[in-house]
Amino acid sequence: MTIAAAAHAELEATSLDELTGIRSGKRSYYPAYVRSNERLHDTVRALDRISAAVVRTHEGPRTLVEAVLQAAADHLQADWVMFALADEAMPAARPRFLMLGGAGWVEHEAELPPEARAELRLLQNRPGDAGGCRAPGRVVRVSMTLEGEPIGGLAALPSDEVDIADTDVSILHVLANQAAVALHNSSLFHTATLLKGRTQQLTVEADRQAANLRTRSTELQEAQRNLVGLLNHQALDEERHRIARELHDSVTQDVWSAGMAIELCRTDLAEIDGVPAPLIERLTAAKDLTRHAVERLRVAIYALNTDPGEEPASLPALLGRLSTVHLPSDLRISVSVRGEPRQLDGELERALLRIAGEALFNTARHSDATQAAIRLRYGADSVSLTVSDDGDGKPACLRKLLRLSQAADLGGQHRGLVNMAARAREFGGSLSIGSSPMGGIKLRVVVPLGGTDPSVPAQ
Repeated sequence: MTIAAAAHAELEATSLDELTGIRSGKRSYYPAYVRSNERLHDTVRALDRISAAVVRTHEGPRTLVEAVLQAAADHLQADWVMFALADEAMPAARPRFLMLGGAGWVEHEAELPPEARAELRLLQNRPGDAGGCRAPGRVVRVSMTLEGEPIGGLAALPSDEVDIADTDVSILHVLANQAAVALHNSSLFHTATLLKGRTQQLTVEADRQAANLRTRSTELQEAQRNLVGLLNHQALDEERHRIARELHDSVTQDVWSAGMAIELCRTDLAEIDGVPAPLIERLTAAKDLTRHAVERLRVAIYALNTDPGEEPASLPALLGRLSTVHLPSDLRISVSVRGEPRQLDGELERALLRIAGEALFNTARHSDATQAAIRLRYGADSVSLTVSDDGDGKPACLRKLLRLSQAADLGGQHRGLVNMAARAREFGGSLSIGSSPMGGIKLRVVVPLGGTDPSVPAQ
């Protein structure tokens, strides 16, 4: 065999040995290739687990951490694997630590084995010092970083049968860092979900408040319109009342005074001999005109103090209004009703109202009364009206004047008493004058109700 042929045979044998790993007494390459291939497959499987873990962000932080620990435990065939966040990192993130061991999940520090408790202290207090120790039977740890800052780490106790390589540490680094990012994203996701829910609640609340405001705005506009109407109505009422007061305090008093002056002139002329009778008659007619004018003024004053848009009121309500009409402001008047009010004949109600008005006018004009009381009583077969005051009038004197004026003409004086008595007799009733418990005059009218229907309620 030539030297060249021998060299070629030796080269072929050497190449075959390198490829097959069969060389006696020397280092073999084939077993290393087998181990490397297995490691590659383990790495691929670990990366697959990592991808399966980090995409579970939407399930919440706890599910994410459990998936990461399960992937690390499977890859290292670890007795236990622990995840921990540093004390000051991501304060809102939960859980702060979690361990997967032979007995399952451990989340209370008191249940950790001693070596795991020491690792927890290191990861919580000094996450930057979590270097990867790979000695057989020793804990493997890696730090977990976010934006270049250590925020915790992973620690695991691999099985004694597992030879830890650099690729295993790298895989733990990938798991730890992906867990940090995914945990941060999960926290942001859940925070955003909570904010979205809160935003929706606030939106619903805002819509409800907006609807409320629209309703309130509509009500406010309606209230403003009503208020403007009421203010206008009040202004008209005040003006009508002012005119009524002016008519009573000035015009009515002046007309009444003119009538009294005419009556005095007529009386004086009647005592003088030779005065033509037609002159006396004209003065009497003028006196009657002034009396009628006063009555018409009273009707006008009452109309001015009554709202024209109101429905017809009952007798008690009319008496209440009468107490505020064309009377001095220092005369306090009260109105009370006893018995069950009923519908009376319209003419009778107007007669009772006029009697009350005449009595109050006499009280205000001829006595020093400060208060008066109107009492309306509905009986079973009659109705009575009483007007009392605390003035200085004398009942006996008024009864005497009433008898005299009914018997003879007293020059037109005291016709008010005569008119009240006549109105009461027109409906079969009577007028009486007595002493008031208040100290003045008590004028009482009683009218029978034989012609009225007690079952008809008052309007």
